[in-house]
Amino acid sequence: MRMTRAVVLGILCLAVAAVAQTADELVTKNLQARGGVDKITAVNSLKMSGKAYVGISAGITQTQKRANMIRQDFTVQGMTEIQAYDGSVGWEISPFEGRKDAQLLGEDDMRDLVESADIDGPLVDYQAKGNKVEYLGHDEVDGDDAYKLKVTLKNGDIIYYYLDPDTYLEIKTEKQQFIRGNVKESEQLLGAYKQVDGVYYPYSIESGGKGGGQHARITIDTIEVNKPVDDSYFKMPAAKK
Repeated sequence: MRMTRAVVLGILCLAVAAVAQTADELVTKNLQARGGVDKITAVNSLKMSGKAYVGISAGITQTQKRANMIRQDFTVQGMTEIQAYDGSVGWEISPFEGRKDAQLLGEDDMRDLVESADIDGPLVDYQAKGNKVEYLGHDEVDGDDAYKLKVTLKNGDIIYYYLDPDTYLEIKTEKQQFIRGNVKESEQLLGAYKQVDGVYYPYSIESGGKGGGQHARITIDTIEVNKPVDDSYFKMPAAKK
């Protein structure tokens, strides 16, 4: 039986609509699993403290505040490396490289900070942020089934979300960043979720380059929500005299 062109186009449109609806449904279920949009957007500041192991053990702290502010502290043997973004300026202090004064970060170097500074994550109000979400079907993470979402950020970078089919929480993410004609790929494995002020956060994170190599194993000890933190904490300090 031959189908007319109109029938074929109608079927294709229905298929596209079904995929789009599935993507939106999965985003909704993920946000509900995390605690719901109201609880997520009620978080104005977030501080995570724990330990990272990358051959040696280090203390880590990540502090975020609404309006895209973030600061990450990495301490080893009494020395602390800092990377921060105050919503417009990125900077770092890197004593391990002999630089004790703050230095400005270039646009490419602070790409991760800028993307991580979104305290809600790219799925909350993704359309208003200029992000695009696609459902890519089922995939596997360590042999287990997972739903796979492709999130294209406004700047063109791509994050793949792997959602647990039972809880709809992220169990893995993969990121592709396009920097000066090159592709930088990284991945995170997420687990041990716990609820803090109505929102679920992963307390176990394994992070590193995609496709092998050394990964950082991060264990979160404490998460504090909506504790007072001044904007100046994220600002670049003046050079020491």
